[in-house]
Amino acid sequence: MSTEKKLKRVIIEPVTRVEGHGKVSILLDEKNEVKQARLHIVEFRGFERFVKGRPYWEMPVLTQRLCGICPVSHHLAAAKAMDIIVGVDKLPPTAEKMRRLMHYGQVFQSHALHFFHLCSPDLLFGFEADPAIRNVIGVAKKFPELAVQGVMMRKYGQEVIKMTAGKKIHGTGAVPGGINKNLSLAERDILFKDVKQMMEWSLSAVKIAKDYTVEHLTELAPFGSFDSNHLSLIRKDGAMDLYHGNLRAIDAQGDKIFDQVDYSDYRDYIAEEVRSWSYMKFPFIKQLGIDNGWYRVGPLARLNTCDFIDTPEAEKARKEFMAVTSGKPNNITMASHWARMIELLHSMEKIKELLNDKDLQGKDLIARGKRRETGIGLIEAPRGTLFHHYKVNENDQVEMANLIVSTTNNNEAMNRAVQKVAKDKLSGKKITEGLLNNIEIAIRAYDPCLSCATHAMGRMPLVVEIIDHEGNLLDRKEKS
Repeated sequence: MSTEKKLKRVIIEPVTRVEGHGKVSILLDEKNEVKQARLHIVEFRGFERFVKGRPYWEMPVLTQRLCGICPVSHHLAAAKAMDIIVGVDKLPPTAEKMRRLMHYGQVFQSHALHFFHLCSPDLLFGFEADPAIRNVIGVAKKFPELAVQGVMMRKYGQEVIKMTAGKKIHGTGAVPGGINKNLSLAERDILFKDVKQMMEWSLSAVKIAKDYTVEHLTELAPFGSFDSNHLSLIRKDGAMDLYHGNLRAIDAQGDKIFDQVDYSDYRDYIAEEVRSWSYMKFPFIKQLGIDNGWYRVGPLARLNTCDFIDTPEAEKARKEFMAVTSGKPNNITMASHWARMIELLHSMEKIKELLNDKDLQGKDLIARGKRRETGIGLIEAPRGTLFHHYKVNENDQVEMANLIVSTTNNNEAMNRAVQKVAKDKLSGKKITEGLLNNIEIAIRAYDPCLSCATHAMGRMPLVVEIIDHEGNLLDRKEKS
């Protein structure tokens, strides 16, 4: 009998309060000590295959169907790749600024959704609170003002998207070489009305996340935390740039692994590993190898990699964030929520700045150049660095597509977080729903968008089964 067959298996399926569906498997020995814990992506994502043969100009609209939560990220990453295909290296100012406004609206609404709707129940009620109240309905009942704030902030971000992309979800604003509309003065004025309120709420959200993290630092510091490499796009002067830049990777101490790498050369620096138990790949930095080259992306990584943020309130918040680790990279997994709110504030500052820019009413919307066969577009999606890579034939059909989504980049890190929390919280204990929620909390810190890597239909309950080493079912819990 193999060692694995002698172990008990606990399954969490699906992981809750994340976008999409995933499964966690935990193997326990006869003393209930955790021997293995893994996050499985159990559905197959076939976008790289079924976009083959489609006209290249469909990519910005087609690939965003990967997800209803972060479609703008795929819309813009694909559009940036198609810019290269149509020979455009520099967009007209109106086109770039409209795309940036769209992107900041997306980051703003996505971060608000995650913080107020998905992770706040854990922070407000406790990791092991009664699940009957540990949910967004419980938040609305006990903290109605906070719930309204979250809803209205997300609504504002979606209005920004609607006025730049044409629709709140799956818009068509970005096209190869530019955009198909500018921002009218009437649309600008509508968005201007709520700027002051959104700024106030953004500042308060940063304070909530900061205060919670600092007050609970002793218990949060080791929770699913570990040293890691970090990767993101960075502006040429070292500033955070969520829309465009070059690649920078640093190690856990802050030393640069590579810097200012043109992202069209990403294949020289990043590779992907395949493992039998997940449909999601495991990217790593080539020069460090599979074992040591994995990295984190997203808000935590972006604050660690950048030298500064070019908006005043967010930069002030960044300095307070980095002070917790005396200027060194912050490797505390649960600090991601604080980092995420700093980016939410930065996005609002950028929205305010762009709304005052007269270029948004410009008429020069599209550029054209010499046709190319390969296009690569990267963007900092809310959850991290997103890669879109295409090859197009002489008949304008896509021949090859490779998408490395943000959650894929975080795959190894999420698995390590699951493994660490499982060993720290579950080993030697009777398994309860509250203890299992600790594992889900570690996953939620990354705000994974599993729907970008998975597609499932129908109603999926949470099922936890405990099976002994002989394969007998000892206990089964199901939550619809």
